[in-house]
Amino acid sequence: MEKRYSRALAWFRRDLRLDDQAALYQALKSADQVFCGFILDRDILDALPRTDRRVAFILESLKELDQALRRHGGGLIVRYGAAADEIPRLAAELGVQAVFCNHDDEPAALARDTLVAERLTSFGTQLYSYKDHVVFERREVMTASGGPYGVFTPYKNAWLRKLEPFYLKAYPIERYLEALAASSLAQGVPGLEAIGFEPTPLPAHLGTGMSGAASLLDDFLDRMDRYDQARDFPALKGPSYLSVHLRFGTVSIRRLARLAHERLQAGDRGAEVWLSELIWRDFYHQVMHHHPHAMTAAFRPEYDAIQWEQGEHADRLFNAWCEGATGYPLVDAAMRQLNRTGYMHNRLRMVTASFLCKDLGLDWRRGEAYFARQLLDFDLAANNGGWQWASSSGCDAQPYFRIFNPLSQSEKFDADGRFIRRYLPQLSGLSNKAIHAPWLASPLELEAAGVRLGDNYPSPVVDHALARERTLARYAVVKSRALP
Repeated sequence: MEKRYSRALAWFRRDLRLDDQAALYQALKSADQVFCGFILDRDILDALPRTDRRVAFILESLKELDQALRRHGGGLIVRYGAAADEIPRLAAELGVQAVFCNHDDEPAALARDTLVAERLTSFGTQLYSYKDHVVFERREVMTASGGPYGVFTPYKNAWLRKLEPFYLKAYPIERYLEALAASSLAQGVPGLEAIGFEPTPLPAHLGTGMSGAASLLDDFLDRMDRYDQARDFPALKGPSYLSVHLRFGTVSIRRLARLAHERLQAGDRGAEVWLSELIWRDFYHQVMHHHPHAMTAAFRPEYDAIQWEQGEHADRLFNAWCEGATGYPLVDAAMRQLNRTGYMHNRLRMVTASFLCKDLGLDWRRGEAYFARQLLDFDLAANNGGWQWASSSGCDAQPYFRIFNPLSQSEKFDADGRFIRRYLPQLSGLSNKAIHAPWLASPLELEAAGVRLGDNYPSPVVDHALARERTLARYAVVKSRALP
C-alpha cells in the first residue's frame, strides 16, 4: 500500500508489542501521524468470569505497551465497549483516514472486522489488515493441487521448503517511530475493577508484556538444545512457557521461528523439535481458515455420529475431571495445575483430553470449552486442534483405537512422582511406584502415607481397561460409516 495519509490509527488486538509488528509498521510508514488504540471488547469480555486471568494479563501488558509508546512520543488510547462500535467512533474522533490492524482469522473476529470495515467506509476511512500472528497463513502453504493440507507432516515439509529469510525478517519499526502521535484521549489503562473484573493473581514465572516475553525467551535460549529431551516431562523445566505471549503477541512469531531455524541449520535437535511445534501452530490456524465448521463440529463429519455419555452420571464424571478428582493422579494433578495457574503442560493436555473423551466417554467439546475458560494461553485454533486430535475427530488426529493409558503415561513421564506431589500433596507419602495408582497400594502403605481413598483422595471414577473397551465400541460407528 503506497497511499499516503496525514492521520492513521493502529488498532492493537493480539499483537501487544512495539517491535516487529506488521500493522504498526505499515501505519507508521504510511502516515504523518499515527495514533494507537486498543478496545477492551465487551462482546468478548461480558461472557467471561469476573476473575478471568487473561484480562489481568492483557491489562498488565497494555500498561507496558502504553509506557513504551509514550517514550517515543505516542500513547495508547484504551476504550471499553464493543469494538465494532468503538473503532469507527474513535477513528471519527481522531479524524484518521485509515485504520491499520493485523489479521485475526477466528470466525467471530472476521465478522467483527467486516462490520468495522463497512462502518469505516461509510465516512471515507479505510481498514487495512496484515499477517502478523503466524509465519504462513491462509493460502500461503498449499498442496500441489491447490488445496489445503489435512496432514501435518506434508504441511510441515512444504512449510520448510517455502521458508526463506524474507518471511522471518523483522519489520524495522524503529525507523518510523517519529510518526507516533500523542492524544489527549490516551488517558492510561483502566484497572480491573473499572471494567467489572476482580484482582486475579497471575503465575509469576510466565511474566506479562514484552518484558515478560523477553525474560522467558532469554531463559529458554540457554536450554533450547535440550527441548527435545525435556519437553514431555512436566516436573522438568522443559517448555519455553511462551505460549501466552504468542497468544497475545507480546513476542513476535517471526523472531521465535528465526531463532529456532538458525539453530536448526546448525544441527540443534532441540531447536528442530521446537520449530516443529511452532509449525503445528501455523497448521491449526490454516485449518481454521479453510474449515471454520471445525470450530464447532468435528473436522471429520462422521465423528459427529458418536454417542457421548449424557445425563447426571456424565455430569458427575465431568465435574470430577474439572476438579481434579478422578482418582488418576497424573490427570488430577494436571487439572489442578490448570485450575490453580491457568497453565497446563502440553503432554498433560493430551493426557487429560484423551481421558475425558476415551476413559469418561464425554464429548470433546465439553473439555474444549473448559480449557477455553481456564487457559491463560487459550487460542481457538490450537485448542480446537488439540482437542480434536485427542478425540480422533480432527485433522491428522491420532487413530481412535490408540487410547492413552493414564497409568503408563504417569509412570513414563513423571516416574518419580515429582509433578504429582506438587499438586497432590496428600499423596506425597506414597512410594514412587504407588503414587501413580494409589488404589493398587496395600492398605498398610496407604495408612502409613495418610492416604484414605474415598476421603482425602478419590477412588478411580472409571476402570481404564473397561473404559477402553467401551470406547472401541463407541467409536465403531465411525468405522461403519467409513465403509463404502
